[in-house]
Parts: sequence; structure tokens; C-alpha cells
Amino acid sequence: MQWLALSFDELSVAQLYQVMQLRSRVFVVEQDCVYNDLDGKDTQVGVVHLLGFGDDGQLHAYLRALPHGVSYPQVSIGRIVVDPSMRGLELGKNLILQGIELCQTQWPHQDIKIGAQAHLKALYGAFGFEVDSPEYLEDGIPHVDMLLKR
Repeated sequence: MQWLALSFDELSVAQLYQVMQLRSRVFVVEQDCVYNDLDGKDTQVGVVHLLGFGDDGQLHAYLRALPHGVSYPQVSIGRIVVDPSMRGLELGKNLILQGIELCQTQWPHQDIKIGAQAHLKALYGAFGFEVDSPEYLEDGIPHVDMLLKR
């Protein structure tokens, strides 16, 4: 797996297309969640897009890391997604680890917050994230905020 950490301006048109395609395939089509994916955060200063490419050159994993103040008062990770064809290969866990390391490099010693789908609490908990809010619905899907304290 080749990992690239890029600002919006550093993304090629082809990379951006692959990101939007993967996010749409999973969040809109698979999860049947109609929402505004183009929320204006992707282009903000300081946001880092983490792309995981396989040996085949295809995008298999993605997340975006956001500086404090963009989504939450804390640094945050969002749009965490793995290509459905790559599930069951521990790629999601590797993606989360890569995202945490990216945040620690970009914003040392800062807490990391995520808005996690509620059924993934145990997964994120294994990385040290703790539930930080009551359960809430986001786009019809139960979520909780979780915090990794640094």
C-alpha cells in the first residue's frame, strides 16, 4: 500500500476523482445516505487528504485530517473509508493508524476527535478513542463523538 498525504491543491484531478468516487460509492450508494459530501472542508487550509493506493494503482482507502476549528474545536479525522472490495484485509485498521500518525505529525500533542458510526465504537476504542457524546443521528445513521486524548 502506498500512502500519500496531500493538501487539496496537491491532489491531481485523477486522484480527486478517485476520492469522490470512493466516498460516493460507500457513503451515498452503499449506506443509502443522501447528504452533501462536498461540504467545503476539503479545500480549507491545513486539511490533509490521506490516500492509500494498492499496487494496482487504485485508491483503496481514504480519510481526511482536519486542523482544530474546522469540524470540532479539536483536530479531527473524517470521511474514513475503505473500498468494499478490500474489506476483511485489516486495511481499515491500517488506515486509522496512518490517520493517527498523520495527525500526530501535523499537530503534535493535540487530541483527535471523530464522529463515528455507533456500531464502530469498539473498533475506534481499540485505538484509544473514548466516547465523548451521547448517541445522535447524522443523516439517519446513529453516531457518537469519540476523542483520542494526547
